[in-house]
Amino acid sequence: MEAMEQPLLSGESSETNKKKSWGVYQSIGRVNSLLQRANFVGTDVSIEEIRSAAHNDPCTPISPPLLPYPKPDVVVAEQPAGVGATAGDPVGSSVPPVIGRQALDELDIRELLIDHVGHRCCWGSLPARRWKIVRVEDCNVYVGTLETFIEEREAIRRTAPYAGSKIDGKENGPELGLWELDLRHLFPALFIPHVRSEAKIPHSEVMEKCSGCSGRGEIACPTCNVGQEPGFYKENQMISCSVCHGRGLIAHSDGSDTLCSNCAGKGKLRCAACGSHGLIKCQMCSGEGSLLTSSIALVTWRTLVTRKVSASRGAASVPDEVFHRAKGAQLCNTQAYHCTPAFFADSFLLNKFSSEVIADRSPVPPTARVVGERHIISVVPVTRVVMSHRDRSFTFYIIGLSNEVYIKDYPSRCCWGLCPCLNWLSFS
Repeated sequence: MEAMEQPLLSGESSETNKKKSWGVYQSIGRVNSLLQRANFVGTDVSIEEIRSAAHNDPCTPISPPLLPYPKPDVVVAEQPAGVGATAGDPVGSSVPPVIGRQALDELDIRELLIDHVGHRCCWGSLPARRWKIVRVEDCNVYVGTLETFIEEREAIRRTAPYAGSKIDGKENGPELGLWELDLRHLFPALFIPHVRSEAKIPHSEVMEKCSGCSGRGEIACPTCNVGQEPGFYKENQMISCSVCHGRGLIAHSDGSDTLCSNCAGKGKLRCAACGSHGLIKCQMCSGEGSLLTSSIALVTWRTLVTRKVSASRGAASVPDEVFHRAKGAQLCNTQAYHCTPAFFADSFLLNKFSSEVIADRSPVPPTARVVGERHIISVVPVTRVVMSHRDRSFTFYIIGLSNEVYIKDYPSRCCWGLCPCLNWLSFS
């Protein structure tokens, strides 16, 4: 049975070196199956390799914050129960039980597929129930993430009507800089996707005369005092009645006229906006005549995420988003101000994979500061299943510790791509 392409964690190619290696990671595969399985070469990594993942010392801060924030601790995930072969297990022996998941036989695999197909209204269940399972292959997919939690600050000027309250201006002290503000009471949980808040900058308030009304609190009515010079207005301006068009009478088809009820026969009406007083309240200052301007700090906390997947050839057709959502076993979980690549003493390829994830770090905007980072490497078990009937066949995947099913080309569909049930990137 042809082995598939060697994934990230690979052992020595020499058979002699393999026989000398005792402690190996178990393949995150399914065992005790009644079916013939093809294990991917190079999916084993030693238990000592997991435990040797070093704590990454944070580097010198690029731009350390002026005020102390909650500092992320360096954390390395504990080894899950069941990882690694025992000292008495020779290399090449049967694979130990799967982490946190029971082995799947043909009945389990078929039940998972039937349940998945049952959630698709336009998929027929005949292939899932009747077609023959001809091949089952186990492999591991490695998922690396780097989350950079940043804080962004921006200052804006905000103006509001002044109602006579106490002013916190420069006479109470110098205005604080944007990054001198103590905003610990607003600080959210680390690595939250996005949250925004705002705070007033102390000693930044300034009272000024309203430019809209020149401090009067009222402006000339734009309805009955159109075209007046600034600061001038006329009272008792009347407007023409829109019903009788200023006649005071309503003409009828028989030639008769009746008194207009809208204006009581006067042909004129008082201004509906100001009651013909000539002035209306200034909307800019709400009639106060003065404005209070202050500086506001807009603060945004968000997480920049870098993701990378290392999949063997057998799982290369599955979109990366599926592996990112799948539940796997963490090999490394490190938090620091500035994460560096994880170190595994006996795995050059795993170290290289971690370095590639770190190297793809998302750029930090110039107006932001890094609060902390989290680097995670996880292994996601994948089972590739091939089913066939006569000269037809299709492939599906059982992914993660929660046995999620991913299938793209199911042979029995009747919606031809017009139904939302064909959202292939979503699990049932």
